Formats: sequence, C-alpha cells, structure tokens
Amino acid sequence: MRRSSGADRSTVSSETVLNSAGHETTLLGIGGAHIDRIGRVSGDHRPAASNPGRLITTVGGGTLNALRTARLRGVERVALISARGGDADGLQVEEAVADAGIADMSAVFLDRQTATYTAILDQNGDLVTGLADMDLYETALLRQLRRRELRDAIGSAATIMTDANLPVAALETIAGMSAAPLHAIGVSPAKVSRLAPISERIATLFINMRELAALTKADAIPPALTALGKLGFGRAVITDAGRSVTVVDHGKRWTISPPEVKQVTDVTGAGDALAGATVARLALDPDATLVEAVCEGVAAAQMTLRFEGPIARTLTGPEFDSIRGHIGVSETV
Repeated sequence: MRRSSGADRSTVSSETVLNSAGHETTLLGIGGAHIDRIGRVSGDHRPAASNPGRLITTVGGGTLNALRTARLRGVERVALISARGGDADGLQVEEAVADAGIADMSAVFLDRQTATYTAILDQNGDLVTGLADMDLYETALLRQLRRRELRDAIGSAATIMTDANLPVAALETIAGMSAAPLHAIGVSPAKVSRLAPISERIATLFINMRELAALTKADAIPPALTALGKLGFGRAVITDAGRSVTVVDHGKRWTISPPEVKQVTDVTGAGDALAGATVARLALDPDATLVEAVCEGVAAAQMTLRFEGPIARTLTGPEFDSIRGHIGVSETV
C-alpha cells in the first residue's frame, strides 16, 4: 500500500502480489474500493419528502466486492490496486481489504477524501436513487498505473478484474499492459460507455439491462445484443434485477433462470457478487464454460441478497449448492 501527501510517492513492491513460493497473483482487481452508505426507507417511499428509515455504512466498490466474493469462492492469491483518502473512511476500506485476505497495492492520498457511494432503498430493498462521489478515481489512479511495480503486477497477473469507475485513459492503460483475461463490471448507465474503447480486450462484460441500453442505445434485447457485438464485446453477462440472466458468448446466447428469491435484504452488491463468483470459477477452472461459471455467479448473487451489505457471510455449503442446483439453463436459437 502506498501513502501520499497528494503528489506521487510509493512504498509498494511488486512482491506484494507474490506469495512465498513466488507464484503470480491469480486475480488482480483494479478499480473501486470505497465506502457505501445505504439508506433503507421504513414503509412506503414518498418522493420529494423526508422519509423515516435507517442508514448503514459498509465497505464496497464494484472491484473490491467482486474480489471479496472471489475469496469466499476459494481464490487464494488475490490483490487490489485502487486509491483512497487518508481519512476515517479510508481506514475502514484498508481494514476490510486486510480482513478479506487481499494483498493491498492501493495508493493512499492523505489530503483527499475516500470515494463514497450513497444509495437509498425502498422497503423492498430496491434502489430508489444513488449518488457516487468518486472524483479520486478520476484523477489519481492513472498516474499510479505508470509505476514500475504496478506495471509488473498487472503484467504478471493471471486474471484481471476492473470496473467503469476508472476513466477511459486508465482502462486503456490496463488493457495495454497485460494479455491476461480482463473482466469488467459496468457499474452504472452513466459510466458503462467508458468500457467501449477496450471492448475487444474484455473477456467478459458484466452489466445490467439499464447499462446495456445506455451502452448500445437500444431498449430491446435482440437489437441491443446485435449492437453489443458490433461494439466489439464478445462475451457478456446481463442481469435484469431478480429475473433471468442473459449470457452471450461470441454469437451464442443462453438464458439463466434463477430460483425464486425468498428473501431480499439488500440488493447492493448482488451484481458484483455474480461477477466475482463467475470470474472465480473461470480463474480456478480453465475448462469451465462461461455458462457454468455464471450459474455459480447467480447462486452467489442470490446468497448476497439475503445479507445486509454487499458481501455474503459465506458462499459455500448446502444452501449455496441448493440454489445452484435449482438454476435453469436454456440456449436461445
């Protein structure tokens, strides 16, 4: 981890991403690791009015959530490159990364505030609105990626996960530093288009229906998928709230049908859990198909929905296996 007074100073070594046997990092995440503040309305939500409810603070971020999920699914050598401030929020993020067993190569800017995401959920756990205060990612991460130890870490990682919290220049830099599989999370309709310039380098794109529409300018699935292919994305996993998941793999298409969700506590992080568990399966089992991996991702997402915050307590055992066993798969011609 690197601490800076605001300029450019580092104590990170590339050995951070190597274990004692000298093995490469199995999964390196480069992207969001920040504070989530989640407010849940008590009773019916009244727009343009003060609503009674409860606010909780957790550590989140698309990339960090996915990495923590991958750890829960058995990936051992995991590392993170991100940026945060030297404030109390940054300390929370630092502790969460350490607690998850993730090697931390992030820069800490002592004079900046840590990025935050604030979401308001209705009584059913569905998102009413969100606010992303993430200027630090826009200005700080790109110059970190030019450091030799981080270039070496990116070049040696077996699998890379990133997200659209990063500016286009940073994403292009990452894509050019490694030939490893590069998986990406769309994050939001406002940011997903940042991934278009590196579409041909993205091994798997993880987005929802609103992000698909924003990226392709098409509302219906068939024209949207056609447009997605024309943009250069070969593989994509597209979620639709709690409904079916569409998987696209170089012209072929599948529908993944999850079992009915019996309990929704918090939707925050469910999509990241799907991405993290999917990439975990692909990283651990090179022979696994994308559809097989996504089925594990869907089970992880459903488990995550049952917990408050973006991370499930566990992603193994009979409950996970039961959900996985009730997932339906059908190929669409």
